[in-house]
Amino acid sequence: MDEFELEDDIAKALADLPTSFQQFGREYQTVIRPLLRAREGERAKASQTAKFAIAGGVGVGLLGILSGLALFSLPQLAVAGVVAGVGIGAVGTSGLRKLSGEAKDLLVRPIAESFDLSFTPKPGEMGSIGDHRRLGLVPSYNRSTFEDQLTGTHDGVAFEFFEANLKERRTTTSNGRTQTKYVTVFDGQCLRLDFHKRFFGETILRRDAGWFNAFGGQSGMQRASLEDPEFEKAFEVYTTDQVEARFLLTPDMMQTLVDLERTFHGKKLRCAFSGDEMFVVVEGGNLFEPGTMFQPLDNPERVRELLLDFSAVFTLIEKVSARRRTEDATRGGP
Repeated sequence: MDEFELEDDIAKALADLPTSFQQFGREYQTVIRPLLRAREGERAKASQTAKFAIAGGVGVGLLGILSGLALFSLPQLAVAGVVAGVGIGAVGTSGLRKLSGEAKDLLVRPIAESFDLSFTPKPGEMGSIGDHRRLGLVPSYNRSTFEDQLTGTHDGVAFEFFEANLKERRTTTSNGRTQTKYVTVFDGQCLRLDFHKRFFGETILRRDAGWFNAFGGQSGMQRASLEDPEFEKAFEVYTTDQVEARFLLTPDMMQTLVDLERTFHGKKLRCAFSGDEMFVVVEGGNLFEPGTMFQPLDNPERVRELLLDFSAVFTLIEKVSARRRTEDATRGGP
């Protein structure tokens, strides 16, 4: 096999990643980086335009506020100035936003394909969101949008990842007038792992998550205790199989879930083991993004951050899969 030498900045960016991820460096250097560099002039121009637009928008907004409130006592003028400033900023940064979407496709899709995964930026309605709702991991909603679907198999486990924004319709009546608006009740990541082998029971785990704590467990579930008192302070666990819950949710597994939450740049992680599937949701954050467009497109840190996103998902799958195999051997499962 011929030796291939990575450029120093690429080697440094990928140095502490698993070997399977470091191997992606060759494709990045020979195929992806030249494509990114070819569009660097376009990025630099769009970036400069965006900077001027942002500065101009802020200036117009401040001028409107000062003129409307301090000089002429006209709040309408202040509002108009702010609206105009926001409009200038939006128009001026549109080119940069478009380029960001295209850079995302240039980076994320090849990474996914290198692991035999499929990536769909706008997947439409996601059927598995119903299972997340059934298990109480997401609240009820009336409108939904989904993006960044990643599907495939790792370590023999089929999985599906997607980002969801869920809105609930709320109606209020005041002074005889009825007003309807849609409020975001969930914005974050959803992950479903299909192990093709049923769990012995059903277990639901939640971070301290406001009204979700009142949900408790499903019918027939009991509160379960965790081995580590620190994790028990941070999580609520309900299960129909105490033995399996304690076997799955070891301190090592709990730390993996905390690390996943951190990597996903989110909070209030919740997960469930049901049937032959594991479901995970994390509020907030935004994965599989190419990073700021105010930095050179071929900065290796972009691909590093994306590979860390993939690595977090793979690590969780591997940990749960290993625990399942050990549990089967211990309990005489199939």
